Amino acid sequence: MEVVKLVEVTRGDVVESVHRGVVAVVDSEGKLVASAGDPRYLTYIRSAAKPMQAIPVLESGAASHYSLSLEEIAVLTASHSGEEEHVRVVMQVLSKIGLTAAYLQCGTHPPLHRPSAKALIAKGLEPTVLHCSCSGKHAGMLILTRFNEWNLDDYYKLEHPVQQLMLQCMADFAGLNPEEIPIGIDGCGVPVFAMTVEKMAFSYARLAQPESFAPERKEASLKLREAMTAYPSLVAGTGRLATDLMKVVGNKLVAKDGAEGVFCISVPAKGWGIALKIEDGHTRAVGPAVIAVLDQLGLITGEEKELLAIHTRTELQNFRKEVIGEIRPAFTLK
Repeated sequence: MEVVKLVEVTRGDVVESVHRGVVAVVDSEGKLVASAGDPRYLTYIRSAAKPMQAIPVLESGAASHYSLSLEEIAVLTASHSGEEEHVRVVMQVLSKIGLTAAYLQCGTHPPLHRPSAKALIAKGLEPTVLHCSCSGKHAGMLILTRFNEWNLDDYYKLEHPVQQLMLQCMADFAGLNPEEIPIGIDGCGVPVFAMTVEKMAFSYARLAQPESFAPERKEASLKLREAMTAYPSLVAGTGRLATDLMKVVGNKLVAKDGAEGVFCISVPAKGWGIALKIEDGHTRAVGPAVIAVLDQLGLITGEEKELLAIHTRTELQNFRKEVIGEIRPAFTLK
């Protein structure tokens, strides 16, 4: 499967390194609108699946039953940075369903937000499961488990009803049967889904234009989009591309990152989905590639692009703080 150069890293006048990958832009009928590289490239969607994993919480009636707010719905989709507001909202969700953080099976790591991590160290505190970037997603899984009176202890396992429900939902959005989706284990211990970059884009196109779904799923999709664009800081965090992009463009785009260089976007006005994969998984290439895609498709203005400049062309500095190169996009969509 062909990958193409998406981003290049310069030092002086020489291109020192390159990041290759694939981009697919697909409409809600599954038609390929534009691409770079082979859109049939197979990989894991990683955390870009989280909006689809949150859909069953809404369409089942569980979100209404527990009176979830928009910010609480937003954190269900999050790969958050472990900042204070992220921890606070996840705790709110757990409180509403009568559970504590002890029920979260996502594992523990320091906050991705460095000042938050340093603040914990300064207080002599260890990170908890609440600081895990996937604690919001796991809280959503607990909501469904609690709502349906399923076993809380093993909700993270593939055979559990909540995981089967989320697998089916992901398959529906991607236009696949569940058995067509290879399953791995994500960093937080739950099943993770593999599919082509084209199918990732299709799933986001259907999120952008959910008219073909049943009324409950259409309503859930619209509510989820509203929550993510209303509270972009809860979807990722300070200085991160998904958050900054939605802050700058408002509800024009719905953006979600995934590990190993995955990034997906819904474009409601066009009914398009966009998916990008950096082959080597390096996150430094994601921003320049994503902004270049949006620019080439005419989906951001010059002013919006300028506001996102930190993600567009990253300057490389030496230890003396001198600019000695840059990370920049290096492709054209077909």
